[in-house]
Amino acid sequence: MQTLFYVALLWLCGLFFARFLGVLKFPDVTGYLVAGLLIGPSVLGLLPKEGVQSLSIINDIALAFIAFSIGLEMDLGKLKNLGSKIIIVTIIQALGAFLLVTLGAYFIFHTGLGFALLLGSISCATAPAATLMVIRQYKAQGDLVDVLIPVVALDDAVCIIAFGISSSMAAALLSGQALSPLTMFVLPVGQILLAILLGILIGLVYSQLERMTRNKGEVLTLTVALVFAGSAMALYLHLSSLLLLMSCGLFVANFTRAKRRPANVIDQVTGPIFLLFFVLSGADLDLSALPAVGLLGVFYIVARAIGKYLGAALSSKATGFPPSVYENLGLTLLPQAGVAIGLSALAQALYANVTPVAGASLFLTPQAGSLIRTIVLGATIVYELIGPILAKLALDRAGTIPHEEKKPDQKATRGDKESAQKRKPSLEGKAN
Repeated sequence: MQTLFYVALLWLCGLFFARFLGVLKFPDVTGYLVAGLLIGPSVLGLLPKEGVQSLSIINDIALAFIAFSIGLEMDLGKLKNLGSKIIIVTIIQALGAFLLVTLGAYFIFHTGLGFALLLGSISCATAPAATLMVIRQYKAQGDLVDVLIPVVALDDAVCIIAFGISSSMAAALLSGQALSPLTMFVLPVGQILLAILLGILIGLVYSQLERMTRNKGEVLTLTVALVFAGSAMALYLHLSSLLLLMSCGLFVANFTRAKRRPANVIDQVTGPIFLLFFVLSGADLDLSALPAVGLLGVFYIVARAIGKYLGAALSSKATGFPPSVYENLGLTLLPQAGVAIGLSALAQALYANVTPVAGASLFLTPQAGSLIRTIVLGATIVYELIGPILAKLALDRAGTIPHEEKKPDQKATRGDKESAQKRKPSLEGKAN
C-alpha cells in the first residue's frame, strides 16, 4: 500500500509543480525535479529514503524507454542528406565538454580517473526538449535551426557510447585492475558491439512480430514487452541497456517495414513514466552532500558550458557553416536532463558495489556515486533554468526569429509566415 501511495504522491506533486513553474515559463522537467526535492527526504520527508529506494525499478524502466526513443528519433536518411559535417560538429562539441570536465576533475580536484571519466562522459549529454520548445514558440527558422535539430538528435547517442567506454574503464579501476589496452579499449568496444548486435537482433524479431499485430493496442503491448525484454537481457549479460535499446530503436525505425511505427504509440506510456523518473530523481538529491561537491559542482557547470560552446563554435566554423551558426550554436546546447540523470543513476549503481577501504579517498568509496548524482542533478536544475533563456537569445542573435514573432503574444500574418519561410535556404542542400 505504501508503494502505491508513493507513486500517487510523485504523480500529483509532479503535475502540480510543473503547472506552477510553467506559469513562470520554466520547462516541465524543472517542476518535476523541484517537486521531488521538496517532498523527498532532504526537505519535507513525505517520501522517505526507504521509499525512494523501493521505487528504484522506475529508473530502469525510464532509462529503457529513453534509450529506445532516442533510437526511434534517429532518421539515417535525413542524416545522410545533411552530410558528414553534422556528425563532426556533434562529436567535437561533445568531446569539448568531455575533455574539460574529465581533465579538470582529475588534475584539479584529484577525483581519481574512474570518477573523472564517468563525470566527463555524462557531461556530453544534451537535453533537446527545452531548446525545441523555444524553437516552436518563436517559430524560428534558418541555418542555426537546421544544424541544431540533427545535432541534438545525435548528441545523446554519442554520450551513451562515451559512457559505455568510460564505465567499463571505471569498473576495472574500482576492482583494482591496472589499465591496459585490453581494459581501456578491447573489452569496452567488445561490450559496445555486442550490445549493438543484440539490439539489432531484438529489433529484427520485433519487426517480424509486428506484422502479426491487429491494432495499435497490440503494437503498444509488443513495444513495451520489447523494451522490457531488451533491458532485462542487457542487465543479465552486464551490457549497456542504453546502447542495446538505442540500437534496437534505430534499427526498427530505419530498416524495417513496420507500417505502424512504435513511435506513434509509445508516447501513451512514456509520459507518466518520465514524470515519475524526474520527480524521483529530485527526491534522490541529497542536499547534505552539496557542501562536499560545492566547488566541484560549480566547476562541472562552468567547464561543461565552456566545452560545449567552444567545441560547437570551432567545429561548425571549421566545417564551413555561416557565422549565425558558429557564433550561437553552443548556447543552444547547454540544457541537460533525462539522459544525464539516467546515466548518473547508473554511475551511482556502479559505485554501490565498491568495497569500502579504511582511509580511502572519498572518490573511491560507495559515496562517490551519490556525489556524481548530486552534481548532475544540481547542474540539471541550473541548466534547465537558464537554458531556455540562452537558447532564445542565441536564436534571436542568429536572426532565426522573425521580427514579428519575437513577442509570443503577437500573431504573425500569413504573409509574414511565408516571407519567414523563404528568408533562408535549407542547409540540406549545402551539406551535400
